[in-house]
Order: sequence, then structure tokens, then C-alpha cells
Amino acid sequence: MKVAGLFAGIGGLERGLAASGHETSLLCEIWEPARAVLAASMPDVPCERDVRDLGSLPGEVELLVGGFPCQDLSQAGMTAGIGGKQSGLVWEVFRLLDAQRVPWVVLENVSFMLQLEKGRAMRTLIEQFEARGYRWAYRVVNSLSFLPQRRERVLFVATTTDIDPAGVLFADEVEPVLPKTDLSERAHGFYWTEGLRGLGWAVDAIPTLKNGSTVGIASPPAILLPCGDVVTPDIRDAERLQGFDADWTKPAEAVGRPSLRWSLVGNAVSVPVARWLGGRLAHPGDHDVSRDRALPASGRWPKAARFDGDRRLEVAINGYPVWEHRSSLAGFLHHAGKPLSARATRGFLSRTERASLRFADGFQDRLRAHLGRMEGVADFAVAAE
Repeated sequence: MKVAGLFAGIGGLERGLAASGHETSLLCEIWEPARAVLAASMPDVPCERDVRDLGSLPGEVELLVGGFPCQDLSQAGMTAGIGGKQSGLVWEVFRLLDAQRVPWVVLENVSFMLQLEKGRAMRTLIEQFEARGYRWAYRVVNSLSFLPQRRERVLFVATTTDIDPAGVLFADEVEPVLPKTDLSERAHGFYWTEGLRGLGWAVDAIPTLKNGSTVGIASPPAILLPCGDVVTPDIRDAERLQGFDADWTKPAEAVGRPSLRWSLVGNAVSVPVARWLGGRLAHPGDHDVSRDRALPASGRWPKAARFDGDRRLEVAINGYPVWEHRSSLAGFLHHAGKPLSARATRGFLSRTERASLRFADGFQDRLRAHLGRMEGVADFAVAAE
């Protein structure tokens, strides 16, 4: 299909869809660092700046996609909801659909939207699509299906065609191969900025890459390697952990500080997730209706649901459509990470010692050993001066 990509970011959705045979006709992105990446990676595709100024879509467009801004919907953000200044831009999608009835729409966003404000954001989306005659389906999909990054995102597919969107999202399901914690054999990702109420613990993977800050304050996770070193990944490996080529975001440095690359990567759609979705859009499968359940009348939406034209139904399915082979996290990393500083390690350990959380046996001991090594390096540097 011919694709229009709104809120395109660095092109994760579009790149994944292209890998499945779809072709992007139009991009729209307002942030200059992201626009620099798109200009370098898709130079032949027109890129409009502001979705609010976009009068119409090219007539050839059959698929409208967008990872609309999540800042107001995320647990880490301001949680202003679907009416917030950023996430409220999704109304521009409906404005454009009212001007041109595009047969397929794909939206992507954080899974927290299913519970924020008792699911108001999802309720708004489905009501608006149903009012326009679309059938829809959505599913929370985990990037861990493809890469060593645990990242849950809602994929929402709507269509006016005779094809059931349930055949796009629900035809594939596998049981994931989730390893157990083993500090001596596997790398473990966590967020060193946490430790008091949460950790983001991930075995042989990293927790969700965050978008950091638009002024360039990076927020990479930490990785405890089997050797006992604690590092934060190189930005090139962070790009690869989203399915991009290393240095995909390098062009952004021409218009902003290098640390903004972390925001670009953290905001992106995982490329292999979009590739899988694009394959199913091209070749839908079958939905097993025995998975359907009555939609609960609670304030929180389930992790998968659909509308068949008459009824809204919960769908019993996990977040893993496939399980692609991957190397261990330690083997996946191609670039030396940056050692977690003594200050960061000390602060993290201090929080864990006050927390009521349970930690893997030996985890804090390894952090203390890392702290000792980092303090030794600092002491050596001071003595050398």
C-alpha cells in the first residue's frame, strides 16, 4: 500500500512497513532533529512540517500511520491524557480522515493509555473510528518478540475494507522464550535512576528505552554484564535495539546536541514490530474467534480487543506474535558501553537499601563491587593530578 506517515519521528513505522513491501508517499514531522534523520534516510519522500497545517493527504494513500505523541499518555510523562497538548494532536488524524476516507489506519502508542483516566484515550479512539464506519482491532505487542528490549506498545488497526483487522493483529501468537535470572551467565538491564519503587529489571534484555528529554538529557538504562561491569549502552547499540542501523540518528547532530539522539531513539517505533505488522497488512491471516470474550465493563481496557462491526470484544492473546532468534544481550552489543559512574551507582545503591523491593541474590553485591572499582579509578585519577 501507499503510506502516509504522520508524527513520523525517525521513521520506525515507515522503515518496517517498507521492509514488507509498502511504500511511503508522504511524511510529516515537526521536530528538527527528527526531520534531519528523515531527510538523510528517506530523501525522496516529501516531509511536511506541522500536521496542523496539512490540508489533505495524497490521493494515492491507502494506509495512514502514526505513532502519535505519547507524552500526555505515558506513565513517565505528565499524564494529561488524550486532551493534552501533545497527545491531543491525534484529532488531526480524524480531521484528515474526514477530508479523505483512507481505507487503512495504523496508530501506535504506549500501553499505559489503556488505564490512564480509566481508558479514556482508547475509548475516544474507538468511538471516533466507529463513528466513521471503521472496524478496528488493537493489541499490545512486545518488542521482545524480535529484539533484546522489553517494550510494550499498543498497535491499533482500523479499516473500512471487507478485510477483518483481527486477521492482521491476531493471526500470530507464540510462547516467548524468557530466560531466568543468572547473574554469572546473562546480562541484565535495569534503570539506575530507579531503585526505590521500581527497577525495570530485564533478563538478557534491556527495559524500555525512554525518550529522555527534548533538551537533550539522556536517560539510558544500565546493563549488568556477566563479568560484573555495569555500563550504559552506546547510542549505536540503542539504535540497533530498536531495529535501526547503527548511526541511524547521526544526522540529527547537524541541528542539535548529540544527546538528543537518545530522545529520538526512545520515541521511535521498533522497526521489526512494524515489519511484522506490514507483512500481515499485506497478507492477513485468520482470527480464531474462540479467543473472543465479552468486553469487561471496567475502567481499564484489556491488552487486546476488536470491533467486528456490531460488537466490541476482548481477545485472549499474549503480546508475542513471534519469537525471532537473537544472540544474548551481551553478544548483541557491538560497542563498548560507558561505565556507570560512581555517583550514579552510589545513588542507586542508596535507594535500593531503603526500598522494600526484592532484588536478585547477589545483584547489590555486584553493584557494590562495581562502585568500588569506579571509586578506585576516581582515586587514581586524583592521585595522578
